[in-house]
Amino acid sequence: MNRALTCSGAPVKLNSRAFDILCELALAHGEVVDKDRLMARVWAGRIVEENAIQVHVSSLRKALEAAGEGQSHVVTVPGRGYRLVGMDTSATSPGSVDQGGNHPGTSVAVLRFANLSGDPAQDYFADGIVEDIITGLARIGGISVIASNSSFTYGAEARDLAKVGRDLGCRYLVQGSVRKADHRIRITARLVEAESGRSLWAERYDRRFDDLFEVQDSIAMSLIGAIEPNLRKAEVNRVRRARPNNLGAYDLVLRALSSMRTTMPVGAGEAIPLLQQALELEPDYSAAHAHLSRCFQIRFSRQGLHESDRESAIRHARAATRSDDATALGTAGLVIWFLDSDAQAAFDVFDRALSISNSNVVALGNSAFAQAWMGRTEVAIARAQRALELSPFDTLIAHMAVAVAELHLNRFEKAQWAASLAVEANPSFSVPLILLTVALVRLGRMKDARATASKVLALDPTFTMPVWSVTVRKNPAVFDPIAEAWTKL
Repeated sequence: MNRALTCSGAPVKLNSRAFDILCELALAHGEVVDKDRLMARVWAGRIVEENAIQVHVSSLRKALEAAGEGQSHVVTVPGRGYRLVGMDTSATSPGSVDQGGNHPGTSVAVLRFANLSGDPAQDYFADGIVEDIITGLARIGGISVIASNSSFTYGAEARDLAKVGRDLGCRYLVQGSVRKADHRIRITARLVEAESGRSLWAERYDRRFDDLFEVQDSIAMSLIGAIEPNLRKAEVNRVRRARPNNLGAYDLVLRALSSMRTTMPVGAGEAIPLLQQALELEPDYSAAHAHLSRCFQIRFSRQGLHESDRESAIRHARAATRSDDATALGTAGLVIWFLDSDAQAAFDVFDRALSISNSNVVALGNSAFAQAWMGRTEVAIARAQRALELSPFDTLIAHMAVAVAELHLNRFEKAQWAASLAVEANPSFSVPLILLTVALVRLGRMKDARATASKVLALDPTFTMPVWSVTVRKNPAVFDPIAEAWTKL
């Protein structure tokens, strides 16, 4: 990505910190950016003088004024922060990854559906229905679908749809509600044009619970018809994905997913029996196999390296690869890459997933991470960029992929930036902090590096590079310099 600011075609000179601040203000689309966010993004938690932001904002204003843009574009909001107004910006973050919403015209986000059942415990069910609609849409060529981890950031009752569309970088939004009672289910859905708020399609479905999957398919295909009427019928048929015949298995998987979100051994341990029950009801359920493989991999990697966990993870991952579910394949590919000696087998699985759905965020992010550790930096960064475009608020693994790639390329400032964003995405996960520590060591910022390393050990007291090497040392040329930097602490 080129870092450039121009005025009437001529470049405007800015120091790196001022440019970073400009990028953050531009990404906010006119909203106020507070000082804490600027400190976290631009200085990545480094301790600096209190007036550092003011100094660099002043530098930015002077540069804009000298270029004829005028300092009034950077507005101070007393007691809150700064905002950017009146500029034509295409700025992104100063790292390698474009975080902006540069999506095709047929881009859509399905927001969280309201749970009208009167039981908050049923939220998982409403979310699961939306996940399936998103997965169906993502299988259609010509439509970019924002991942649920980003679209779910907004509640079911989001009001400022134009802002939601700008934030997510999409043209269309889907809203809806779910009411589950006894053996019946009522689902409402509507498609709106984000910028204008104009309703393009709406429908209500009042069916028996047994007809749930038929309703999901009907919603997805109606959305496709409203968004892109010219899509071939053969592509529309790809909405249908491998689903269980048993709704009890489906419900158990949805419950397990809510426990897995932490990606830590405790949550994995809670999810494992639920997923095992699902497979007892539906032995060939690919999603259950994929999630179970991930749970066992988490336990293996972060709780003792027990061979039984590794064998179980690989067995279920291979079972998941017998499907054409891109998300299941994307998950299974990562588990196989972590735990199997045949790395190419994992990349074959990733390629299958992306051939089924080239906008599947799980496959894009997971394969980017694996490619980065193999030293294939160009493809890793490209896939991470695409994952960030599709899921701008679920950035963890994409930023980790970029951090690993930039460390291998000896671009340590960019590595530090990407690792900082990964830490921001999940502060309680140790891997981004490890990558940030290494980047800080390479930049010679030893005090900051040691402070960050202490956070790693607070989260994972048993962490050592030899243990980590068991799962990620696929290419010594990538891993060994990272391990060597850790020894300098």
